Order: sequence, then C-alpha cells, then structure tokens
Amino acid sequence: MNLSTLSIRAARILMLSLLVLTVLACSPKPSFNNVDITGGKAFGTDFSLLDPDGKVRTLADFKGKAVIMFFGYTQCPDICPTTLTEMQQVMTLLGPQANQVQVLFVTVDPNRDTAAILKQYVPAFDARFLGLRPADEAALEKVAKDFKIYYKKVPGISSGSYTMDHTAGSYVFDPEGNLRLYIKHAQGPEALAHDLKALLK
Repeated sequence: MNLSTLSIRAARILMLSLLVLTVLACSPKPSFNNVDITGGKAFGTDFSLLDPDGKVRTLADFKGKAVIMFFGYTQCPDICPTTLTEMQQVMTLLGPQANQVQVLFVTVDPNRDTAAILKQYVPAFDARFLGLRPADEAALEKVAKDFKIYYKKVPGISSGSYTMDHTAGSYVFDPEGNLRLYIKHAQGPEALAHDLKALLK
C-alpha cells in the first residue's frame, strides 16, 4: 500500500467523520420541562406486574409507545386523583398522538387495591389507562427498589383506615423502552405534553 492510497483512505475517513458530526449537530438534544434522566445510572429497566385480568405485564408489552409510570393507591385523597386527572388532560392535549402513550398506575397498596378495584378506578380517568399490581409484598418491595420509589403505611383509626405515604413523581419511558424522564408532581399538563411530543418525534 503506497502513500497515495493511505492519503486517499485518510481523506475518506476524515470526510465521514465530518459528515457524522454534521448530522449530530443538526439533531440537537431535546429540551425537556421535566428531569432528563437519559443515560443515568441504570435502574428501572423493567417490571413484572399483574394487570386487572391477572396477566403478567412487562415493559416489552408496551414497546412502540411512550410509557408513563406512576405509583399510588386508589384510596389516596389528593396526589393520585390529581395526577391521573392531569394525565387525562395530557392525553387531550396530545390529540391523535395520545394513542402512542400508555399510562400505567402501579398500586403500592395491593391488599386493598384488588384487581376488580383497579379495573374500575383507573380507566375512569381515561379508558386507555391501565392499573397494575404486584403479586405479593415481595414483588412490591422489588418494584419499589428497582424504581427507587418510597412508600410507607401510615396507621389510621382502624386497621382498614390506614393511608400510604408514597413518591409523588412519575417516570417516562420512550417508545424504545429507555427510561428518559422523571416527572415532578404538579407540573401541569402542558409541560408534560411538550416533553412527550419531543419523545414521540
């Protein structure tokens, strides 16, 4: 191989590198309203939870959609209904793109949130929303640890009147199943709709 051949090859490599840099420069990183956790320390990579029909659901079931995952419980007096109402407003703002979004409500109170209750409660906000529950306490502990969420039972006047303290934020996966955003509570539907549109481009 002579010097001329090496020079031509080096020139081609340089041109290819410049082309790649140009493409990257023309594809700026999206600007999100919520917390961008793209490429952070690996956590929340998957889950295994039961839907109201008893079917095991994992992240792979929703591939091709942006997935919003929120942890709560149906007897929550404020944060949970407020969040689900906000999610419903987001779906309205998205218009036809809402069909590319899946909202998942994961209960941290599976003792009271039976499959029948989840089947009734969650779709009442939007028929496309899906309630999920861990099979047992060990499964709840696992998903909470995997997604770094907090929950704690707070005793009430009677054994059945307790409340649950829990993380108020939500997570968003992109259509390829990558964890991308942490949604701060009460951001308003417009902020989240903007971020979802960016992920769905």
